[in-house]
Amino acid sequence: MADLTSGKGKPPALSTYSASQIGTNIMSWKRICGSGDIAVNSLEKFNVDGIDIVVANYGDGFRAFPPVCPHMEEPLAETGVLVRCVLTCTKHLWAWDLKTLELRGPAEKPLKTYEMKEEGGDIFAFIDQELVYDFDEEADDPDDDFFSKS
Repeated sequence: MADLTSGKGKPPALSTYSASQIGTNIMSWKRICGSGDIAVNSLEKFNVDGIDIVVANYGDGFRAFPPVCPHMEEPLAETGVLVRCVLTCTKHLWAWDLKTLELRGPAEKPLKTYEMKEEGGDIFAFIDQELVYDFDEEADDPDDDFFSKS
């Protein structure tokens, strides 16, 4: 792999890299936003090259993940709550510690995440493909109608 610290200040020509390196190592880090654009303990939804992601600022860092809860596809940008590093989907109270990615509460599936880095005041995510969940085909869940009016 080429040395980017050669003193010339210019990155090596793309021909220095193999096609597989270009596809996975160079082209997959995507700038999401400035690090000050997402308030602490908040979630923001972004579209990156046609892929929707949610980025959370949990205070000690950032996490990027698919925009839906792995339980029942609830949109986390609207119904997710982030307090003290814990992201909770308010639909059924599934929760994850964003610092450790440990499951909390009744959560039964892990939260899939994109690798993140902060560089030069910007937030980047490594996105080489869309992360998707396999959802169980369930009959109507009786607690889905808990707050609905009859």
